[in-house]
Amino acid sequence: MTSKKPAPGDLEPIEKASRDEVAALQLERMKWSLKHAYDNVPHYRRKFDDAGVKPEDLKQLSDLAKFPFTTKQDLRDNYPFNMFAVPRKKVVRIHASSGTTGKPTVVGYTQKDIDIWSDLMARSIRAAGGRPGDIVHVAYGYGLFTGGLGAHYGAERLGCTVIPMSGGQTEKQVQLIADFKPDIIMVTPSYSLAIADEFERQGLDPAKSSLSVGIFGAEPWTNQMRAEIERRMGLDAIDIYGLSEVMGPGVACECIETKDGLVIWEDYFYPEIIDPATGEVKPDGESGELVFTSLTKEALPIIRYRTRDLTRLLPPTARSFRRMDKITGRSDDMLIIRGVNVFPSQIEEMILKQPKLAPHYVLEVSRPDHMDELDVLVELKPEFAQAPAAEQQAAAKDLQHHIKSYIGVSTQVRIVAQTSIERSIGKAKRVIDKRPK
Repeated sequence: MTSKKPAPGDLEPIEKASRDEVAALQLERMKWSLKHAYDNVPHYRRKFDDAGVKPEDLKQLSDLAKFPFTTKQDLRDNYPFNMFAVPRKKVVRIHASSGTTGKPTVVGYTQKDIDIWSDLMARSIRAAGGRPGDIVHVAYGYGLFTGGLGAHYGAERLGCTVIPMSGGQTEKQVQLIADFKPDIIMVTPSYSLAIADEFERQGLDPAKSSLSVGIFGAEPWTNQMRAEIERRMGLDAIDIYGLSEVMGPGVACECIETKDGLVIWEDYFYPEIIDPATGEVKPDGESGELVFTSLTKEALPIIRYRTRDLTRLLPPTARSFRRMDKITGRSDDMLIIRGVNVFPSQIEEMILKQPKLAPHYVLEVSRPDHMDELDVLVELKPEFAQAPAAEQQAAAKDLQHHIKSYIGVSTQVRIVAQTSIERSIGKAKRVIDKRPK
């Protein structure tokens, strides 16, 4: 497929800067961010004081390791607005995280925060191959979830024409893509496959649509799923990363010319990788939990936020900034099945290697006696849906064998009827935990 190659001269100066120049800017902004948090957020003042550190203790970037972490629980404990570092009247927008039980984590933005977010989303869309004048079909959800509005404002900032479709109404998604002929779609990877299914249900080939770039985020997805999406939809599938507590989408994004990991916009967010158990900072190249410190946020400065996402930092390639590898899972969605650590993304990778299995699956965890059991419910691809029962059973056994061989856990794989797995219009629900609480 043909990629849109960006002209290097169009990059921002910081995207071509030396590592020394990047580090100098980071240190300057980090000093401001720590002082802003300490002076204006009682929670941070208490945490810093308890840890025996002051903002002025930061002399070099590595000194950040002296400062305490921030967790999702800290934000919940200060619900709704006690983490804000500016008067509430200066907060022009509020978002809240999705997919959690109990109180959501609330985030706020000043007008400057919104402007920077829009700039970084525009930078991300441009890195993904977008250009002014492109039509962008936004199928992320709008509302408290940061995805839809984040994508929308960024595409407009770049000078694109935006179709604010939001999630759901899959038949209409296909109609508008066919009629409006957008160049780019921004959507969760799991929902993009549901859109591809709907194309085919209507007798259309999704690979022949006008779409040339898909910018996919909001949930972990594997390179195997990337290959599946690119094959079925005939586009370049680009990974974008973000989370509401740090900003929203656009914290990092792949570059279309390399597709070799997500470039972190390090002039606004400082990344660390830590050991999830000890909190010790790990060197670049080693896997662990991703931690972010915001460098310019006014309304909600975030200091050493534990994202729970597992990845590793990689050296710069297409831009001056370091990259992060694809998210392999989360330190808090890891399943422990009879002593074996299992991430849904590992199962997904195994499924996508099986030629007859569709990328629609659910993991059911139960404890009928005293032992945990893991069932994998998965659909066949439509062209194999009418295969003989023996052939379907062979596909299930093959997946079961691969999971046992590569992940080390015994499972029961069940082939289920077409469309019986719920199609997500946002983040896919991959795990149903039936174990007693």
